[in-house]
Amino acid sequence: MANRLSKIATRKGDDGSTGLGDGSRTAKDSVRIHTLGEVDELNSFVGLLLCEDMPADLREELISIQHDLFDLGGELCIPGYTMITQEHVARIDTLLEKYNATLPPLKDFILPAGSRAASVAHLCRTVCRRAERSIVALGKSETINEHPRQYVNRLSDLMFVLSRVLNRFAGGTDVLWQHERKRG
Repeated sequence: MANRLSKIATRKGDDGSTGLGDGSRTAKDSVRIHTLGEVDELNSFVGLLLCEDMPADLREELISIQHDLFDLGGELCIPGYTMITQEHVARIDTLLEKYNATLPPLKDFILPAGSRAASVAHLCRTVCRRAERSIVALGKSETINEHPRQYVNRLSDLMFVLSRVLNRFAGGTDVLWQHERKRG
């Protein structure tokens, strides 16, 4: 890998194309490259979330998620290749159960607010939903594995749950949407 990354500026993309992991080239505005960008942005936001104060076990789980997202990018970069499996989806399901079990049931909608860490988790959730939409769009034009779509769908749910966990970790609670609040 070091040899591949030793030269960053190759100028091969000056024509508006980019190389895929299988050696083929595609347009930089293709659905596949757009999807790769969404997953990369999500991974960057998870990295931003990791800058916040949080429980050590959650930090380690988020680092594992970052590695999964990098693997997902690898899968998207090589048409026909599989890296994200049902085991990855099951691990996110397990984390969802673990963290949701610590929270009171929701009776109202909540706002993406509270602590800084919770707000960044909400940013991760919304970027994750955008990445999911891109994966769905890619699946309409090309054959792709179903597990990446399932993984990011569950991951967005996990980020919602983690926003609630992080608000409590910071000593706060959910910020409830007030339907009947005074306007103006």
